[in-house]
Amino acid sequence: MNELSNLPNSSPAHITVLLREAVDALAIKPDGVYVDGTFGRGGHSRAILERLGANGKLIAIDRDLRAIAAGEELAGQDKRFSLYHATLSDLGGVLKRATGSSSKAVDGVLADLGVSSPQLDEQDRGFSFRFDGPLDMRMDTTRGETVEEWLDRAEEREIGEVIWRYGEERFARQIARAVVAARVIGRIRTTRELAELVGKTVRTREPGQHPATRTFQALRIFINQELEEVEQVLPQAVEGLRTGGRLVVIAFHSLEDRIVKRFMQNAAKADHLPSKLPIRANEVNDATLNIVGKPVKPSDAEVAANPRARSAIMRTAVRL
Repeated sequence: MNELSNLPNSSPAHITVLLREAVDALAIKPDGVYVDGTFGRGGHSRAILERLGANGKLIAIDRDLRAIAAGEELAGQDKRFSLYHATLSDLGGVLKRATGSSSKAVDGVLADLGVSSPQLDEQDRGFSFRFDGPLDMRMDTTRGETVEEWLDRAEEREIGEVIWRYGEERFARQIARAVVAARVIGRIRTTRELAELVGKTVRTREPGQHPATRTFQALRIFINQELEEVEQVLPQAVEGLRTGGRLVVIAFHSLEDRIVKRFMQNAAKADHLPSKLPIRANEVNDATLNIVGKPVKPSDAEVAANPRARSAIMRTAVRL
C-alpha cells in the first residue's frame, strides 16, 4: 500500500497525462523542494509526494478556484504540501511567499499547460461545445472578461485575428463577420449558440472534428492569455531553479510547444561573439539550461485509455 492511500483521490473524471514520465523527469530528491505549476486535480502532486521524504516540500499552484478547493484537504493533511491560488506567470511571487526567495529556491518545476478535463467536462464553465452552458471559458472566474462579454464588444477585425492566430482557423474572417452580424439581433450568450453559428459558417469540416473546435480553442487561449502565461513563467522557472534543478513542461498544442521549444533551445546556448570583440567575460551570457533527452509523447496505450492525451508533448531541461 502506498503511503498516500489514505489521502483524497483525484477526480475519477480526470486522468493525469504523462504521469509517470513527468515525475521521473523531475529526478526527485527525497529532501528536495518542487513546484507543480498546475495542480488540477492533484495527479502529479500526489505522485511527487509519494517520492518525497519527510523533509521534502511541494508547492502547488492553480488559477482555478475549483482546483484549489479540490486540493484543500490534501493541503490540510500533508505538511509537506502547500497550495496557492495564482497564475503560472506569478511563479516568482509564489516562490518568494513559500520559500523566502524567487531565485535558486527549488529543485524542480513541472508545468502542465492548457485546459484540464474537469474544466472541459463542467457544463457551467463554457469550455466545451458538447454542453449548452454560459459562454465563459475563464480558468479563474474571479477576474477578467468572459468570452460572452468580449464577443459582445470586440471589433470584427479583432475577433477574426484572434480566431486565426490562436485557432489557425481558415474561416476566421467569415466567423468574425457572422458573430458581428448575429449580435445585432441579440448577444451570443451560450456555447450552443456560438457552436451553431460557427457550424453554419465553416464550409468544410476536418474528419472527426466539430467545425467549432478551432474557434473554441482560440477563444479559450485568448481569454486566459495562455501563451503569454507560458512566455512569462519559463524565465521565472529557470531563475527559481537551483543548479541541477529540472524544468519539465507538458504542452498540448503546437503554439504552446513552439514557445517552450524555442525557449529551451535559446537557454541552452551561450552567446557566440567574435573572438576579438572588446568585451569582458562576465558580460557574456552563458547557457543556463541543458536539454535532457528527446521530447516525450504519450504511448499508444495511454492515448487509447485517454484520447485527450494524444496531442501532449513533454520537454525537460536541467539548470546549469
